[in-house]
Amino acid sequence: MDRRMFLGAGTALAACAALPLRAGAGSTFATDIDVVRAAISIHPGALRYLSEAQLASALDELERTYLRAESLPARFLALSGVLAKLKCGHTHCNFYNQPDAIADDLFDRRTRLPFLFRWIDRQMVVTRDLSGSGRLPPGTIVTGIDGRTPAAILAALLPLARADGGNDAKRVAQMEVTGGERFPAFDIFQGLLFPPQNGLFSVAFAPPGGAPATARLPALSPEERLAAASPLPDDGTPLWSLAQREDGIAVLTMPSWVVYRSRWDWQGWLAERAPALYTARGLVIDIRGNEGGLSCGDPILARLAGEDIVLDEYRQQVRFRSFPAALDPYAVTPVPSFRTLGVGAVPLGDGFYGQDSATTPVPRIAAVSPRLTTPTVILVDASNSSATFLFALRAKEHGLATLVGAQTGGNRRGINAGAVAFVTLPGSGIEFDLPLVGYYPASPQPDRGVLPEIAVETSAADMASGRDPQMEAALAQLR
Repeated sequence: MDRRMFLGAGTALAACAALPLRAGAGSTFATDIDVVRAAISIHPGALRYLSEAQLASALDELERTYLRAESLPARFLALSGVLAKLKCGHTHCNFYNQPDAIADDLFDRRTRLPFLFRWIDRQMVVTRDLSGSGRLPPGTIVTGIDGRTPAAILAALLPLARADGGNDAKRVAQMEVTGGERFPAFDIFQGLLFPPQNGLFSVAFAPPGGAPATARLPALSPEERLAAASPLPDDGTPLWSLAQREDGIAVLTMPSWVVYRSRWDWQGWLAERAPALYTARGLVIDIRGNEGGLSCGDPILARLAGEDIVLDEYRQQVRFRSFPAALDPYAVTPVPSFRTLGVGAVPLGDGFYGQDSATTPVPRIAAVSPRLTTPTVILVDASNSSATFLFALRAKEHGLATLVGAQTGGNRRGINAGAVAFVTLPGSGIEFDLPLVGYYPASPQPDRGVLPEIAVETSAADMASGRDPQMEAALAQLR
């Protein structure tokens, strides 16, 4: 979550400017640990997957490692690793929210691999060659980078990945580089842990139908990577597309729901295209690669449902009345009232506070008439978390669409999201996102994402041939 989109760039930067950056005094770095401890004490999911003893041990280890560290990268990695142990997909050292000095120091490095890739069965499979050599066509399997196997690199990076619960498929997806992001997690952590030697990578690979080979390829800068694989526009240009196939099936492609970064009227765009959905023979909604953002799927569910969708699956809980004194000076919130979410709330036990269910109206998505009866398939994958996770979950549980693809991200045991605080440490200047509201299921749920009714995987051979097996399965289902 980019705080500048909620606070305005001037407000966010002014808040950062009030904090000292990377002071040298050891006592200031000790204050960093006090701030982290205060923040975790109100984290709504800190004890969702960890016992009190495990959490205390993790924080003690962070303190030892953090205070011994002699560099900013070492502190950044130490904090990232401990936050990842919370198993919360919304708690992390957000690359997009770091102060400029931190971002320049950590991220502005010529350390990017010269290709895009996905993980398939823990193999690094090239989706696009950016090296200029022409030696890494789609479907190429990378077998080594500077003497390390990709599997070993992935194993080193996964403990730093943000994801909910035991959903490791989401962690693996976090470590793919598919283009369009300025700061892919793989790029940042690989660049800090395994930078290239003298600006070059020694890459071992096996191209489709070819013999294994090795090449020394130049590392890319962040700008070079972005120039080759541009991010989604934020200038009001539509982020989605609706295509009408010759067979009468409509395909709605939605690669992102981070529409708060754009001036685009996404609700108006959907409303204008709604009539085409009613006349289509079938509808495919492609949200693969979409981590979430705003609840852009609610208007679609409202048309598919036929009756109001009651949202009583998860209860909202917080772990504080007001921010602790040790945290308050170092946290910025988009809305001032976030700092006192627990004031006036009802004690729920185990240190949680929430609303009185007997007097609080049950939230719902109001149905829209006429009902959309077009047979619908949603293409899902491990990237889908937060809003896209909930969209897939509600569509499946209410029988509104068929899910095709792979298990989603997110977690059926609940997530931490909603209100958020942006915490900047006074010693190092590192920022991390702190969700303030936990969503807990009313009944026990499995520790995983949403499973599709039709599971379809992609292979390296599919990439080499340009096939899209998930889309093929969706179209076959609708026919």
